Amino acid sequence: MKEPFRIIFEDEYIVVLEKQAKILTLPSPKKEKYTLTSLLEEKLKKPVYPCHRLDRETTGLIIYAKSRNIQERIMNEFRQGIVKKKYIAFVRGRLKQRRGMLSGYVIDKEGKRFGEKPKKAKSGFYVLSERNNYSVVELEPLTGRTNQLRIQLADAGCPILGERKYAFGRDFRVNFRRLALHACFISFIHPTTGKKLNFRLDLPSDMKTFLSEKA
Repeated sequence: MKEPFRIIFEDEYIVVLEKQAKILTLPSPKKEKYTLTSLLEEKLKKPVYPCHRLDRETTGLIIYAKSRNIQERIMNEFRQGIVKKKYIAFVRGRLKQRRGMLSGYVIDKEGKRFGEKPKKAKSGFYVLSERNNYSVVELEPLTGRTNQLRIQLADAGCPILGERKYAFGRDFRVNFRRLALHACFISFIHPTTGKKLNFRLDLPSDMKTFLSEKA
């Protein structure tokens, strides 16, 4: 099985990966045999602990800790808003502004099923380019709600290409074979050294190819 990740950074406390599409971070109730976590543990021959998650189809940067204590420290950085993340998405149509804030209350479909209440979500956006029937947008989530970017963009009338959970496939005039969302940047404080770490990735090959073919 081809490794669905690439190690970007590793020391004795943390690992930063570039995740590929089509793999879960952790098992779902279906109890998948292979996940990003299980395959990384197999490679490193030791337990690892994800500090956040990316959707199955989303590519990009994800942080793992090598101990529960380090995991908790980094998760505290997320809770305190210290961690900064940016994404690139291809979205249907055009947003009303080139730059702005998506703000409101969101709840994902699983949350609705379990009777959870909507939570306030904020995401900054900047339109990098407008193409034929879609736009390339940089997004910075300022809160960490489940499926936040997917829900907010769908609510704004510009769902992410490949979206099937919060939009209908028939509504897209251009199609992408997965969710066109890529975690391109992450910044956080190293939990033991106190040094600020910044990581940035280029677009994955399938998104680059799409851009060149769907100008």
